[in-house]
Amino acid sequence: MTDAAPSPFDFPRQGAAGPLTGIKVLDLSAYIAGPYGCTLLADQGARVLKIEPPSGDNLRRYPSTLDAESRAFVGVNRSKRGLVLDLKDEGDHARLLRLVREADVLVHNFRPGVPERLRIDFARLAALNPRLIYCAVTGYGETGPMRDKAGYDQVLQTMTGMCTEQGKPGGPPEILYGSVVDYYAAALLAGGVSSALYERERSGEGQYVGVSLLRSALAMQSARMVLVDGEPRRISRDMRSGGITGLHPTREGHLYLSANTPHFWRALCELTGLPALADDPRYDSVRKRAEHAAELIPRLHTALSARSALEWEALFGERVPCAASRRVDEMFDHPQVESEQLLATMTHPTLGRYTGVARTIKFGRTPGPEPFAAPVLGQDDPTWRRPSRTGDPA
Repeated sequence: MTDAAPSPFDFPRQGAAGPLTGIKVLDLSAYIAGPYGCTLLADQGARVLKIEPPSGDNLRRYPSTLDAESRAFVGVNRSKRGLVLDLKDEGDHARLLRLVREADVLVHNFRPGVPERLRIDFARLAALNPRLIYCAVTGYGETGPMRDKAGYDQVLQTMTGMCTEQGKPGGPPEILYGSVVDYYAAALLAGGVSSALYERERSGEGQYVGVSLLRSALAMQSARMVLVDGEPRRISRDMRSGGITGLHPTREGHLYLSANTPHFWRALCELTGLPALADDPRYDSVRKRAEHAAELIPRLHTALSARSALEWEALFGERVPCAASRRVDEMFDHPQVESEQLLATMTHPTLGRYTGVARTIKFGRTPGPEPFAAPVLGQDDPTWRRPSRTGDPA
């Protein structure tokens, strides 16, 4: 790229304007938290350039039942253009700095100390572009004895007690699959960057924005992270109601029930043919029902065995909060998902047409442009020559 060449940021977005239309984002991050945070910005109209090293984002090489590309990478990186830059190469480093001069936001997930070695630390880039919002995603934050450690979703889950709480009482810890810490960090990233952009409208100045997986994991447990002076440490901190609330077997499939309020409890008893339970003072509170779970659950399971989970879901309707357990692929044609237009069809250079998540926030006046597929490595860089698949990095 030369100074006279068209800017890689100058690419069209099809559809309506979004709240962040006109904002230019450099996404130097990898895996999920940083990239999906940038995707959330792209959903709102920002033009996002995904900058990858020659080896590509490691998420591209994650296990996948797709041959041409990692399902995770495609799902996490929609609506971005793709460039390849080796930041240890002087020419590519200079290209990045030219992009920084016109960018509004830069996001990376390098460990503390690495940006200084790569000469892309906040102080250096802020001197080049004082209006830059510089967002760093770290594992453990910017200070402290663990600042230099690499952070990963399930490592933070395990460290912060999430796996212990997820496990059954007396049983081993259990992982929460689905990268929940990463995805929540992505939401914190999008919210933090948007707030910094809003503040910049008043001050005219950019700033550093820090997001960490540790903060994400603890923020997700704010209801547990309350320690009153004088109380013991080793007490139950979970939010599980116990008893009736939870997953239950039916004639076919499993059904999740939530009947914590008196209204929902009475409706559940009536619709399952157990009306006497609703008037029994032994069961007239969530706590009492949890204490008497050994008596209640067998009777409930006997009643639920009369119908399938889907039949109970239809029968309960709005009277009892519930959901039949489904596979994730069943969401592709769920009527509520279709009504909300949560999915869109996109075309990928190697996968072809596919359906994926589209906008996740609804804006009445500025709904945002249409999503498009994640880029293949170096897709929008005319100077990049993708190696053959046999020569791809392992």
